[in-house]
Amino acid sequence: MLLITEPHNSISLILSSQQFSINMSSSELLHFFVFFLSTAQALLRYLLACLFQLNRASVLFFVVDAVFSVYFWFCGLTSLTVDLDDRTTMHFWTSTHRRFDKPNLVMVHGYGGDARWQFLYQVGFLSRKFNLYVPDLLFFGKSYSNRPDRTEEFQAGCLVEGLKRLGVDRFSAYSISYGGYVAYRMAEICPKEMMEKLVIVSSGVGWSDEVKIEQIKKIGRDPKELLLPTNPDDLRLLVKLSVYKGKPLKWLPDFFLQEFINVMGNNHRKEKLELLEHLLSKKADADLPILTQETLLIWGDKDNVFPVYLAHQLQRYVMVFHFGKF
Repeated sequence: MLLITEPHNSISLILSSQQFSINMSSSELLHFFVFFLSTAQALLRYLLACLFQLNRASVLFFVVDAVFSVYFWFCGLTSLTVDLDDRTTMHFWTSTHRRFDKPNLVMVHGYGGDARWQFLYQVGFLSRKFNLYVPDLLFFGKSYSNRPDRTEEFQAGCLVEGLKRLGVDRFSAYSISYGGYVAYRMAEICPKEMMEKLVIVSSGVGWSDEVKIEQIKKIGRDPKELLLPTNPDDLRLLVKLSVYKGKPLKWLPDFFLQEFINVMGNNHRKEKLELLEHLLSKKADADLPILTQETLLIWGDKDNVFPVYLAHQLQRYVMVFHFGKF
């Protein structure tokens, strides 16, 4: 009997322990589920409170801005931040999977929004042909420095250093408007073996003081008011000067344009104003460096900001190195 009873008692004890364990697991699971719901509820309340504090323009702008980021991710780009030192940070959108059978292309945006707003229409196609590196220049997007330098040479030096930190030792550059100034200086400081080719689209590189004054008079407005607009009317005028065909802002309401100005334009507004004042006040560079890189200039023949004769002027200057004086 003892031999039979002891195993029976032993089995009963084991079964009881398993039942206790199951009860404990169910209790823990229920506790976790309640905790998860409570956390989700608290987070939802916080988000709703934030949304209700925002006006309709802020919500719309937030959604559009997020969609742009998602589109960049969809094109195979990822967001990276590089600390150059304890005072300067550069932000890049880079190809998530760099392929060594593709060339590297750096896209340098102009004065205005960050890299996403500037190159939204280009990255889809170019990401299939190149390893892309799309930086936010200093004081645009997520790039910032508390150093006092506001020159395009400083911008170029920081950008080149950021590329080196990312392991980019050979690349070509595509630039537009203010980005053309920066990319030109990048070509100056980079050997041809590092920076192979340069594309400049509609930029004021090399224009004389007389041409600069003439263009400002022709526009009839303070360039700082247009390039750093404070109201939708000035923003519409800026886009009208920059775009020959079509009216890209035609269907956008004023409240959305104002939110764009509040977020994009007023982000580091003081530093952006200093960048602009430097460009407007600096004298024409009589010793503009001659580039060794293969260079392509792209211009609109109806450009109201940088007239097409500036392209011919820059072309003659660049061709001196390749073909000699003519």
